[in-house]
Amino acid sequence: MSNRTAVVGQGHEVISRSSALLIAVLCVSAAPSVVSTAAAQNTASISGQWEVPRTPNGHPDLQGNWTNQSMTPFQRRADQDRVYTPEEVADIEQGYVDRAVRGSQPSDPDRPAPPSGQGVGTYNNVFFETGSRVAVVNGEPRTSLITYPSNGRLPALSEEGERRRQERRDGRSNFEQYDHPELRPLAERCLTSYGSPAGPPMIPNGGYNSNYIIVQTPDHVMIMTEMVHDTRIIRIGDGPKLPEHIRPWMGDSWGHWEGDVLVVETTNIHPLQPYSSPDMHVTERFSRMSEDAILYEFTVDDPATYEEPWSGQIPMMAMPDQIYEYACQEGNYALSAVLSGARYQERVEAEETNDARHD
Repeated sequence: MSNRTAVVGQGHEVISRSSALLIAVLCVSAAPSVVSTAAAQNTASISGQWEVPRTPNGHPDLQGNWTNQSMTPFQRRADQDRVYTPEEVADIEQGYVDRAVRGSQPSDPDRPAPPSGQGVGTYNNVFFETGSRVAVVNGEPRTSLITYPSNGRLPALSEEGERRRQERRDGRSNFEQYDHPELRPLAERCLTSYGSPAGPPMIPNGGYNSNYIIVQTPDHVMIMTEMVHDTRIIRIGDGPKLPEHIRPWMGDSWGHWEGDVLVVETTNIHPLQPYSSPDMHVTERFSRMSEDAILYEFTVDDPATYEEPWSGQIPMMAMPDQIYEYACQEGNYALSAVLSGARYQERVEAEETNDARHD
């Protein structure tokens, strides 16, 4: 968790959770209408009040602070259509308000400890940024960020993908989960974020800190993700690619402009990243849609993992709030705690075994 004042932002609102006006603002914002990226673009275009901002070299200016957090899930439920009805949107967004109101209530200082063996919970509501709006693309309130396959779900694993997954499971079965730090998730080790907010593809994690800073020069685009301060350097042009054996965490990204759309092709992604194999190829498209919106589109092509490619569309909304340093390792007591706790349990078990032998 970053050392920053958590904010909740989606659409045209960015609200500091530490504000005393949180509940009032949330209640006012819970309107049945749908906030639409496309609608904002169309309104501005029709009125002639907005034109695509451009850098000195003439390309669309994508720079600024952005967030892609929303209440739309990554994958669609099996019983859902492709878009929400207005009534469903209202219920979902009101549900966010209700949870925020409940979570903002003061805790009872005299409450008893939880029962033995029961989890004590994690962060309270002030730390979460789950999004307050459903993602809307082309006027459609989407039920999933995945747009292809048409069912809005990840495709089935290929035979090779299944084999690799089973191989990883078999390898891990030789160890207990806390035997050594390399068995712990990358996010727990503060190497990368959980999920894939930095990408590619850049997918909101559903929890917090799916926020970005984009900086452009004529020959580079930098995307810094707040989560674990991961930074992608995208080179513009068609220069030499990295050799196959060099695989940075976020791969080797090269971009080019197709009209007003920045297209980024990425290969050489690290094999420990989600969704990936050595053959994974990701194509991303960044389109400036309005003063406060970028449409982010992606396609993952990895025949060594999936039976077919898969794609998605995610609105990135302007975030007028600052992005602060994500100090992960500095406050990461969990990793050393779980490992030392496991060593303590091993010592206790060894002592009990030794005592039993002497009895």
